[in-house]
Amino acid sequence: MSSKQLSVRDPKTTSLFRGTQSKITEKWLIILIGGYLGVLLGQSQNLTQTASTFLGIFLGTILGLIFQPIPGQAIVLLGILITTVSGILPIEKALSGYSDPIVWLVLSACLFSRGMIKTQLGKRMSLHFIRILGKSTLGLGISLAMTDMVLGSVIPSNGARCGGVIFPIANGLCEAYDSKPGETAKKLGSFLFTLLYHADVIVCATFLTGQASNILIAKFSKQLFDVEITYSGWFIAAIVPSMVSFVLFTLLLYRFYPPTVTKTPGAPTFAKTELKKMGPVSFKEYLMLSVFLMIAILWMTTAIHHMSYTTVAILGICVLLLTKVLDWVDITSEKPAWDIFIWYGGLMMLASTLQNLGITQHFAKSAASSVAGQPWEIGLTVLLLIYFYAHYGFASLTAHVAAMFVPFLTVAKASGAPAWLTVFLFAIFSNLCACLTHFGTTPGPIYFGAGYVSQSQWWKIGFLTSLLHLVVWTTVGLVWWKILGKI
Repeated sequence: MSSKQLSVRDPKTTSLFRGTQSKITEKWLIILIGGYLGVLLGQSQNLTQTASTFLGIFLGTILGLIFQPIPGQAIVLLGILITTVSGILPIEKALSGYSDPIVWLVLSACLFSRGMIKTQLGKRMSLHFIRILGKSTLGLGISLAMTDMVLGSVIPSNGARCGGVIFPIANGLCEAYDSKPGETAKKLGSFLFTLLYHADVIVCATFLTGQASNILIAKFSKQLFDVEITYSGWFIAAIVPSMVSFVLFTLLLYRFYPPTVTKTPGAPTFAKTELKKMGPVSFKEYLMLSVFLMIAILWMTTAIHHMSYTTVAILGICVLLLTKVLDWVDITSEKPAWDIFIWYGGLMMLASTLQNLGITQHFAKSAASSVAGQPWEIGLTVLLLIYFYAHYGFASLTAHVAAMFVPFLTVAKASGAPAWLTVFLFAIFSNLCACLTHFGTTPGPIYFGAGYVSQSQWWKIGFLTSLLHLVVWTTVGLVWWKILGKI
Protein backbone atom coordinates (compact mmCIF):
# COMPACT_ATOMS: atom_id res chain seq x y z
CA MET A 1 0.00 0.00 0.00
CA SER A 2 1.39 3.42 -0.97
CA SER A 3 2.01 6.27 1.47
CA LYS A 4 -0.63 8.21 -0.40
CA GLN A 5 -3.18 5.52 0.29
CA LEU A 6 -2.16 5.44 3.95
CA SER A 7 -2.71 9.16 4.31
CA VAL A 8 -6.30 9.02 3.09
CA ARG A 9 -8.82 9.45 5.94
CA ASP A 10 -12.49 8.68 6.07
CA PRO A 11 -14.25 12.09 6.00
CA LYS A 12 -17.05 10.79 8.24
CA THR A 13 -14.56 9.53 10.83
CA THR A 14 -12.63 12.80 10.75
CA SER A 15 -15.82 14.83 11.12
CA LEU A 16 -16.99 12.69 14.03
CA PHE A 17 -13.62 13.04 15.76
CA ARG A 18 -13.60 16.80 15.33
CA GLY A 19 -17.18 17.03 16.60
CA THR A 20 -16.32 15.00 19.69
CA GLN A 21 -13.24 17.10 20.40
CA SER A 22 -15.29 20.28 19.99
CA LYS A 23 -17.86 19.09 22.52
CA ILE A 24 -15.16 18.17 25.02
CA THR A 25 -13.54 21.59 24.60
CA GLU A 26 -16.91 23.29 25.16
CA LYS A 27 -17.42 21.30 28.37
CA TRP A 28 -14.01 22.33 29.72
CA LEU A 29 -14.75 25.96 28.89
CA ILE A 30 -18.04 25.78 30.82
CA ILE A 31 -16.22 24.25 33.81
CA LEU A 32 -13.45 26.88 33.77
CA ILE A 33 -15.88 29.77 33.36
CA GLY A 34 -18.10 28.36 36.12
CA GLY A 35 -15.12 28.03 38.45
CA TYR A 36 -13.99 31.59 37.72
CA LEU A 37 -17.50 32.92 38.33
CA GLY A 38 -17.47 31.03 41.64
CA VAL A 39 -14.35 32.92 42.69
CA LEU A 40 -15.93 36.24 41.68
CA LEU A 41 -19.12 35.33 43.56
CA GLY A 42 -17.12 34.63 46.70
CA GLN A 43 -15.29 37.92 46.42
CA SER A 44 -18.55 39.84 45.85
CA GLN A 45 -19.89 38.27 49.07
CA ASN A 46 -16.82 39.45 50.99
CA LEU A 47 -15.53 35.94 51.60
CA THR A 48 -11.83 35.52 52.29
CA GLN A 49 -9.56 34.93 49.32
CA THR A 50 -9.08 31.32 50.41
CA ALA A 51 -12.84 30.75 50.68
CA SER A 52 -13.48 32.47 47.34
CA THR A 53 -10.87 30.34 45.61
CA PHE A 54 -12.29 27.16 47.11
CA LEU A 55 -15.82 28.14 46.10
CA GLY A 56 -14.55 28.34 42.53
CA ILE A 57 -12.91 24.91 42.84
CA PHE A 58 -16.09 23.43 44.28
CA LEU A 59 -18.36 24.86 41.57
CA GLY A 60 -15.91 23.77 38.88
CA THR A 61 -15.90 20.24 40.31
CA ILE A 62 -19.69 20.08 40.38
CA LEU A 63 -19.92 21.33 36.80
CA GLY A 64 -17.33 18.70 35.90
CA LEU A 65 -19.54 16.01 37.43
CA ILE A 66 -22.50 17.30 35.42
CA PHE A 67 -20.83 17.64 32.01
CA GLN A 68 -18.07 15.01 32.47
CA PRO A 69 -15.49 15.80 29.77
CA ILE A 70 -13.58 13.03 31.59
CA PRO A 71 -15.04 10.43 33.99
CA GLY A 72 -16.52 11.80 37.22
CA GLN A 73 -13.98 10.00 39.38
CA ALA A 74 -11.15 11.76 37.54
CA ILE A 75 -12.95 15.10 38.01
CA VAL A 76 -13.06 14.54 41.77
CA LEU A 77 -9.33 13.70 41.88
CA LEU A 78 -8.64 16.83 39.85
CA GLY A 79 -10.61 18.87 42.39
CA ILE A 80 -8.53 17.37 45.20
CA LEU A 81 -5.32 18.16 43.34
CA ILE A 82 -6.24 21.81 42.68
CA THR A 83 -7.30 22.24 46.32
CA THR A 84 -3.82 21.12 47.35
CA VAL A 85 -1.82 22.94 44.67
CA SER A 86 -3.65 26.20 45.40
CA GLY A 87 -2.53 25.95 49.03
CA ILE A 88 -6.03 25.71 50.50
CA LEU A 89 -5.35 22.34 52.15
CA PRO A 90 -2.23 20.22 52.67
CA ILE A 91 -2.31 16.90 50.87
CA GLU A 92 -3.05 14.87 54.04
CA LYS A 93 -6.20 16.92 54.68
CA ALA A 94 -7.20 16.96 51.02
CA LEU A 95 -7.20 13.15 51.13
CA SER A 96 -8.88 12.96 54.54
CA GLY A 97 -12.23 12.06 53.00
CA TYR A 98 -10.91 8.60 52.19
CA SER A 99 -10.39 7.86 55.87
CA ASP A 100 -13.98 8.69 56.73
CA PRO A 101 -15.88 5.60 57.99
CA ILE A 102 -18.88 6.56 55.84
CA VAL A 103 -16.82 6.14 52.67
CA TRP A 104 -15.75 2.66 53.78
CA LEU A 105 -19.34 1.81 54.63
CA VAL A 106 -20.43 2.65 51.09
CA LEU A 107 -17.54 0.68 49.59
CA SER A 108 -18.17 -2.41 51.72
CA ALA A 109 -21.93 -2.37 51.13
CA CYS A 110 -21.42 -2.05 47.37
CA LEU A 111 -19.10 -5.06 47.41
CA PHE A 112 -22.02 -7.20 48.57
CA SER A 113 -23.41 -6.93 45.05
CA ARG A 114 -20.38 -8.88 43.84
CA GLY A 115 -21.29 -11.76 46.14
CA MET A 116 -24.93 -11.65 45.04
CA ILE A 117 -23.97 -11.83 41.38
CA LYS A 118 -21.13 -14.36 41.77
CA THR A 119 -23.17 -16.83 43.82
CA GLN A 120 -26.28 -16.11 41.66
CA LEU A 121 -28.32 -15.71 44.85
CA GLY A 122 -29.88 -12.50 43.50
CA LYS A 123 -30.88 -14.25 40.26
CA ARG A 124 -32.35 -17.23 42.15
CA MET A 125 -34.33 -14.88 44.38
CA SER A 126 -35.77 -13.06 41.38
CA LEU A 127 -36.69 -16.29 39.60
CA HIS A 128 -38.55 -17.54 42.67
CA PHE A 129 -40.58 -14.32 42.78
CA ILE A 130 -41.42 -14.80 39.07
CA ARG A 131 -42.35 -18.44 39.66
CA ILE A 132 -44.88 -17.36 42.28
CA LEU A 133 -46.24 -14.07 40.87
CA GLY A 134 -45.29 -14.04 37.20
CA LYS A 135 -48.46 -15.38 35.53
CA SER A 136 -49.39 -11.87 34.40
CA THR A 137 -47.37 -8.94 33.11
CA LEU A 138 -48.31 -6.97 36.20
CA GLY A 139 -47.18 -9.80 38.48
CA LEU A 140 -43.98 -10.13 36.47
CA GLY A 141 -43.10 -6.47 37.02
CA ILE A 142 -43.94 -6.69 40.72
CA SER A 143 -41.76 -9.80 41.05
CA LEU A 144 -38.70 -8.04 39.69
CA ALA A 145 -39.46 -4.88 41.68
CA MET A 146 -39.63 -6.97 44.85
CA THR A 147 -36.21 -8.39 44.05
CA ASP A 148 -34.85 -4.85 43.78
CA MET A 149 -36.43 -3.96 47.13
CA VAL A 150 -34.93 -6.97 48.93
CA LEU A 151 -31.47 -6.26 47.50
CA GLY A 152 -31.83 -2.53 48.22
CA SER A 153 -32.14 -3.29 51.93
CA VAL A 154 -28.38 -3.94 52.01
CA ILE A 155 -26.79 -3.05 48.64
CA PRO A 156 -26.56 0.72 47.96
CA SER A 157 -25.39 0.30 44.37
CA ASN A 158 -28.63 0.49 42.39
CA GLY A 159 -26.58 0.14 39.22
CA ALA A 160 -25.31 -3.26 40.41
CA ARG A 161 -28.77 -4.37 41.52
CA CYS A 162 -30.47 -3.43 38.28
CA GLY A 163 -27.69 -3.99 35.79
CA GLY A 164 -26.23 -7.15 37.33
CA VAL A 165 -29.35 -8.98 38.53
CA ILE A 166 -32.67 -7.60 37.29
CA PHE A 167 -32.02 -6.33 33.75
CA PRO A 168 -30.70 -9.62 32.30
CA ILE A 169 -33.78 -11.49 33.55
CA ALA A 170 -36.21 -8.82 32.32
CA ASN A 171 -34.51 -8.68 28.94
CA GLY A 172 -34.67 -12.47 28.62
CA LEU A 173 -38.40 -12.45 29.39
CA CYS A 174 -39.05 -9.78 26.76
CA GLU A 175 -37.25 -11.86 24.17
CA ALA A 176 -39.21 -14.94 25.25
CA TYR A 177 -42.44 -13.06 24.43
CA ASP A 178 -41.02 -11.71 21.18
CA SER A 179 -41.05 -8.14 22.50
CA LYS A 180 -38.19 -6.18 20.97
CA PRO A 181 -37.44 -2.48 20.42
CA GLY A 182 -39.60 -1.12 17.64
CA GLU A 183 -42.96 -2.47 16.52
CA THR A 184 -43.22 -5.14 19.23
CA ALA A 185 -41.94 -2.97 22.10
CA LYS A 186 -45.39 -2.47 23.60
CA LYS A 187 -46.00 -6.20 23.93
CA LEU A 188 -44.04 -6.30 27.16
CA GLY A 189 -40.76 -4.37 27.12
CA SER A 190 -42.07 -0.78 27.20
CA PHE A 191 -44.23 -1.40 30.24
CA LEU A 192 -41.76 -3.63 32.05
CA PHE A 193 -38.66 -1.45 31.77
CA THR A 194 -40.60 1.71 32.63
CA LEU A 195 -42.04 0.03 35.71
CA LEU A 196 -38.68 -1.36 36.82
CA TYR A 197 -36.92 1.99 36.55
CA HIS A 198 -39.53 3.88 38.56
CA ALA A 199 -39.77 1.05 41.07
CA ASP A 200 -36.02 1.38 41.61
CA VAL A 201 -36.40 5.13 42.23
CA ILE A 202 -38.91 4.29 44.97
CA VAL A 203 -36.60 1.63 46.41
CA CYS A 204 -33.85 4.27 46.53
CA ALA A 205 -36.13 6.41 48.71
CA THR A 206 -37.17 3.51 50.96
CA PHE A 207 -33.82 2.51 52.49
CA LEU A 208 -30.77 4.26 53.86
CA THR A 209 -28.95 1.83 51.56
CA GLY A 210 -31.32 2.45 48.63
CA GLN A 211 -28.57 4.27 46.75
CA ALA A 212 -25.13 5.47 47.64
CA SER A 213 -25.70 9.18 48.31
CA ASN A 214 -28.30 8.41 51.02
CA ILE A 215 -25.44 7.57 53.36
CA LEU A 216 -23.84 10.91 52.46
CA ILE A 217 -27.16 12.62 53.26
CA ALA A 218 -27.31 10.92 56.66
CA LYS A 219 -23.80 12.12 57.49
CA PHE A 220 -24.53 15.72 56.45
CA SER A 221 -27.75 15.67 58.46
CA LYS A 222 -26.00 14.58 61.64
CA GLN A 223 -22.86 16.64 61.17
CA LEU A 224 -24.46 19.95 60.22
CA PHE A 225 -27.99 19.82 61.67
CA ASP A 226 -27.75 17.31 64.51
CA VAL A 227 -30.53 15.21 62.99
CA GLU A 228 -29.66 11.53 63.14
CA ILE A 229 -31.18 9.28 60.50
CA THR A 230 -30.71 5.62 61.37
CA TYR A 231 -31.19 2.62 59.09
CA SER A 232 -34.39 1.53 60.84
CA GLY A 233 -35.57 5.12 61.32
CA TRP A 234 -35.32 5.85 57.58
CA PHE A 235 -37.11 2.61 56.65
CA ILE A 236 -39.99 3.04 59.11
CA ALA A 237 -40.56 6.67 58.06
CA ALA A 238 -40.43 5.83 54.35
CA ILE A 239 -42.17 2.48 53.98
CA VAL A 240 -45.82 3.61 54.01
CA PRO A 241 -45.58 6.50 51.49
CA SER A 242 -43.18 4.38 49.42
CA MET A 243 -45.69 1.56 49.12
CA VAL A 244 -48.50 3.99 48.30
CA SER A 245 -46.33 5.59 45.59
CA PHE A 246 -45.44 2.19 44.14
CA VAL A 247 -49.00 0.86 44.10
CA LEU A 248 -50.47 4.03 42.57
CA PHE A 249 -47.70 4.35 39.98
CA THR A 250 -47.99 0.70 38.95
CA LEU A 251 -51.78 0.88 38.58
CA LEU A 252 -51.67 4.18 36.67
CA LEU A 253 -48.91 2.93 34.36
CA TYR A 254 -50.88 -0.26 33.69
CA ARG A 255 -54.00 1.79 32.99
CA PHE A 256 -52.55 4.48 30.72
CA TYR A 257 -49.43 2.78 29.28
CA PRO A 258 -50.46 -0.87 29.23
CA PRO A 259 -48.63 -3.79 27.65
CA THR A 260 -50.45 -5.57 24.83
CA VAL A 261 -49.47 -8.88 26.42
CA THR A 262 -51.25 -8.94 29.79
CA LYS A 263 -50.95 -12.65 30.55
CA THR A 264 -47.58 -14.34 30.84
CA PRO A 265 -48.34 -17.97 31.67
CA GLY A 266 -44.98 -18.97 30.30
CA ALA A 267 -43.04 -16.78 32.74
CA PRO A 268 -43.32 -19.17 35.71
CA THR A 269 -42.25 -21.98 33.37
CA PHE A 270 -39.32 -19.84 32.23
CA ALA A 271 -38.39 -19.29 35.87
CA LYS A 272 -38.65 -22.98 36.68
CA THR A 273 -36.48 -23.88 33.70
CA GLU A 274 -33.84 -21.35 34.70
CA LEU A 275 -33.91 -22.57 38.31
CA LYS A 276 -33.47 -26.14 37.08
CA LYS A 277 -30.44 -25.06 35.06
CA MET A 278 -28.99 -23.43 38.16
CA GLY A 279 -29.39 -26.64 40.14
CA PRO A 280 -29.93 -26.91 43.90
CA VAL A 281 -28.99 -24.04 46.21
CA SER A 282 -25.22 -24.14 46.70
CA PHE A 283 -23.42 -23.93 50.01
CA LYS A 284 -21.99 -20.55 49.00
CA GLU A 285 -25.49 -19.24 48.29
CA TYR A 286 -26.54 -20.27 51.79
CA LEU A 287 -23.47 -18.48 53.16
CA MET A 288 -24.25 -15.37 51.10
CA LEU A 289 -27.86 -15.36 52.32
CA SER A 290 -26.73 -15.79 55.93
CA VAL A 291 -24.33 -12.84 55.68
CA PHE A 292 -27.00 -10.77 53.92
CA LEU A 293 -29.47 -11.37 56.75
CA MET A 294 -26.79 -10.85 59.40
CA ILE A 295 -25.90 -7.42 58.00
CA ALA A 296 -29.54 -6.33 57.75
CA ILE A 297 -30.31 -7.44 61.31
CA LEU A 298 -27.19 -5.82 62.76
CA TRP A 299 -27.96 -2.55 60.99
CA MET A 300 -31.47 -2.58 62.42
CA THR A 301 -30.23 -3.22 65.97
CA THR A 302 -27.30 -0.81 66.33
CA ALA A 303 -28.90 0.62 69.48
CA ILE A 304 -28.41 -2.78 71.14
CA HIS A 305 -24.91 -3.86 70.11
CA HIS A 306 -23.47 -0.34 69.48
CA MET A 307 -21.38 -1.41 66.48
CA SER A 308 -21.24 1.26 63.80
CA TYR A 309 -22.76 0.65 60.39
CA THR A 310 -19.26 0.67 58.90
CA THR A 311 -17.97 -1.97 61.32
CA VAL A 312 -20.93 -4.20 60.48
CA ALA A 313 -20.36 -3.78 56.72
CA ILE A 314 -16.65 -4.59 56.94
CA LEU A 315 -17.51 -7.56 59.16
CA GLY A 316 -19.76 -8.89 56.40
CA ILE A 317 -17.08 -8.53 53.74
CA CYS A 318 -14.51 -10.27 55.96
CA VAL A 319 -16.90 -13.19 56.55
CA LEU A 320 -17.40 -13.51 52.78
CA LEU A 321 -13.61 -13.53 52.30
CA LEU A 322 -12.98 -16.04 55.10
CA THR A 323 -15.64 -18.42 53.76
CA LYS A 324 -14.31 -18.07 50.17
CA VAL A 325 -17.61 -16.72 48.89
CA LEU A 326 -15.48 -13.84 47.61
CA ASP A 327 -11.76 -13.83 46.97
CA TRP A 328 -9.43 -10.86 46.81
CA VAL A 329 -9.62 -10.71 43.02
CA ASP A 330 -13.40 -10.21 43.35
CA ILE A 331 -12.77 -7.29 45.69
CA THR A 332 -10.19 -5.57 43.51
CA SER A 333 -12.09 -6.14 40.26
CA GLU A 334 -15.39 -4.65 41.47
CA LYS A 335 -14.96 -1.46 39.47
CA PRO A 336 -18.30 0.23 40.33
CA ALA A 337 -17.60 -0.03 44.07
CA TRP A 338 -14.16 1.54 43.74
CA ASP A 339 -15.56 4.23 41.44
CA ILE A 340 -18.02 5.15 44.19
CA PHE A 341 -15.20 5.10 46.75
CA ILE A 342 -13.23 7.69 44.73
CA TRP A 343 -16.33 9.87 44.34
CA TYR A 344 -17.24 9.77 47.99
CA GLY A 345 -13.84 10.35 49.51
CA GLY A 346 -13.37 13.48 47.44
CA LEU A 347 -16.90 14.78 47.88
CA MET A 348 -16.74 14.28 51.64
CA MET A 349 -13.62 16.43 51.77
CA LEU A 350 -15.12 19.12 49.54
CA ALA A 351 -18.32 19.30 51.60
CA SER A 352 -16.41 19.46 54.89
CA THR A 353 -14.15 22.21 53.58
CA LEU A 354 -17.17 24.29 52.51
CA GLN A 355 -18.34 24.11 56.11
CA ASN A 356 -14.92 24.71 57.68
CA LEU A 357 -14.28 27.82 55.56
CA GLY A 358 -17.67 29.27 56.55
CA ILE A 359 -19.05 29.27 53.00
CA THR A 360 -22.19 27.32 53.89
CA GLN A 361 -22.96 29.53 56.87
CA HIS A 362 -22.47 32.67 54.78
CA PHE A 363 -24.78 31.34 52.09
CA ALA A 364 -27.44 30.55 54.70
CA LYS A 365 -27.34 34.05 56.16
CA SER A 366 -27.55 35.65 52.71
CA ALA A 367 -30.29 33.37 51.44
CA ALA A 368 -32.38 33.51 54.61
CA SER A 369 -33.46 37.00 53.64
CA SER A 370 -35.24 35.54 50.59
CA VAL A 371 -37.70 33.73 52.83
CA ALA A 372 -37.76 36.27 55.64
CA GLY A 373 -41.28 37.22 56.66
CA GLN A 374 -42.80 34.24 54.84
CA PRO A 375 -44.38 31.32 56.72
CA TRP A 376 -41.91 28.44 56.84
CA GLU A 377 -44.41 26.21 55.02
CA ILE A 378 -44.23 28.45 51.94
CA GLY A 379 -40.47 28.80 52.08
CA LEU A 380 -39.94 25.06 52.48
CA THR A 381 -42.34 24.25 49.65
CA VAL A 382 -40.63 26.61 47.21
CA LEU A 383 -37.16 25.34 48.11
CA LEU A 384 -38.22 21.68 47.81
CA LEU A 385 -39.75 22.25 44.36
CA ILE A 386 -36.64 24.04 43.10
CA TYR A 387 -34.44 21.32 44.58
CA PHE A 388 -36.54 18.53 43.03
CA TYR A 389 -36.80 19.88 39.49
CA ALA A 390 -33.18 21.04 39.42
CA HIS A 391 -32.40 17.37 38.80
CA TYR A 392 -33.16 17.93 35.14
CA GLY A 393 -29.64 19.34 35.07
CA PHE A 394 -27.92 16.44 36.86
CA ALA A 395 -26.86 13.02 35.61
CA SER A 396 -26.06 11.82 39.11
CA LEU A 397 -27.90 11.81 42.41
CA THR A 398 -24.56 12.13 44.18
CA ALA A 399 -23.62 15.26 42.24
CA HIS A 400 -27.05 16.74 42.98
CA VAL A 401 -26.70 16.04 46.71
CA ALA A 402 -23.13 17.34 46.85
CA ALA A 403 -24.06 20.58 45.12
CA MET A 404 -27.43 21.42 46.65
CA PHE A 405 -28.37 19.40 49.73
CA VAL A 406 -26.51 21.36 52.42
CA PRO A 407 -27.16 24.89 51.05
CA PHE A 408 -30.88 24.30 50.46
CA LEU A 409 -31.33 22.55 53.77
CA THR A 410 -29.55 25.39 55.54
CA VAL A 411 -31.84 28.00 54.00
CA ALA A 412 -34.95 25.95 54.77
CA LYS A 413 -33.92 25.54 58.37
CA ALA A 414 -33.21 29.27 58.64
CA SER A 415 -36.81 29.93 57.61
CA GLY A 416 -37.97 28.22 60.80
CA ALA A 417 -38.96 24.87 59.28
CA PRO A 418 -38.82 21.91 61.73
CA ALA A 419 -35.42 20.23 61.55
CA TRP A 420 -36.44 16.57 61.16
CA LEU A 421 -39.20 17.28 58.63
CA THR A 422 -36.89 19.47 56.58
CA VAL A 423 -34.04 16.96 56.60
CA PHE A 424 -36.20 13.98 55.72
CA LEU A 425 -38.15 15.68 52.93
CA PHE A 426 -34.92 16.81 51.28
CA ALA A 427 -33.49 13.31 51.79
CA ILE A 428 -36.49 11.67 50.11
CA PHE A 429 -36.67 14.23 47.30
CA SER A 430 -32.95 13.60 46.69
CA ASN A 431 -34.04 10.16 45.47
CA LEU A 432 -37.46 10.67 43.92
CA CYS A 433 -36.16 13.41 41.61
CA ALA A 434 -34.43 10.68 39.59
CA CYS A 435 -37.83 9.83 38.08
CA LEU A 436 -37.65 12.87 35.79
CA THR A 437 -35.20 11.77 33.09
CA HIS A 438 -33.60 8.75 31.47
CA PHE A 439 -30.24 9.70 33.02
CA GLY A 440 -31.48 10.59 36.52
CA THR A 441 -29.63 7.73 38.21
CA THR A 442 -27.43 4.83 37.09
CA PRO A 443 -30.19 2.34 36.11
CA GLY A 444 -31.68 4.99 33.79
CA PRO A 445 -29.19 4.47 30.95
CA ILE A 446 -29.45 0.70 31.52
CA TYR A 447 -33.22 0.46 31.15
CA PHE A 448 -33.63 3.31 28.65
CA GLY A 449 -30.71 1.94 26.65
CA ALA A 450 -32.69 -1.24 25.99
CA GLY A 451 -34.53 0.85 23.38
CA TYR A 452 -38.14 0.08 24.30
CA VAL A 453 -39.22 3.61 25.23
CA SER A 454 -38.64 6.87 23.35
CA GLN A 455 -37.00 9.77 25.17
CA SER A 456 -40.10 11.97 24.84
CA GLN A 457 -42.31 9.25 26.29
CA TRP A 458 -39.82 8.57 29.10
CA TRP A 459 -39.69 12.26 30.06
CA LYS A 460 -43.48 12.63 29.86
CA ILE A 461 -44.01 9.67 32.19
CA GLY A 462 -41.23 11.00 34.42
CA PHE A 463 -42.85 14.41 34.84
CA LEU A 464 -46.29 12.96 35.58
CA THR A 465 -44.71 10.53 38.04
CA SER A 466 -42.98 13.43 39.79
CA LEU A 467 -46.39 15.01 40.44
CA LEU A 468 -47.64 11.73 41.87
CA HIS A 469 -44.65 11.50 44.23
CA LEU A 470 -45.03 15.10 45.38
CA VAL A 471 -48.69 14.58 46.22
CA VAL A 472 -48.19 11.24 47.99
CA TRP A 473 -45.22 12.25 50.11
CA THR A 474 -46.72 15.59 51.18
CA THR A 475 -50.07 14.01 52.14
CA VAL A 476 -49.68 10.35 53.06
CA GLY A 477 -46.14 11.02 54.23
CA LEU A 478 -47.12 13.85 56.54
CA VAL A 479 -49.97 11.84 58.05
CA TRP A 480 -47.70 8.83 58.59
CA TRP A 481 -44.97 10.94 60.23
CA LYS A 482 -47.59 12.54 62.45
CA ILE A 483 -48.64 9.06 63.60
CA LEU A 484 -44.99 8.19 64.26
CA GLY A 485 -44.60 11.36 66.33
CA LYS A 486 -41.92 12.80 64.05
CA ILE A 487 -43.79 16.05 63.44
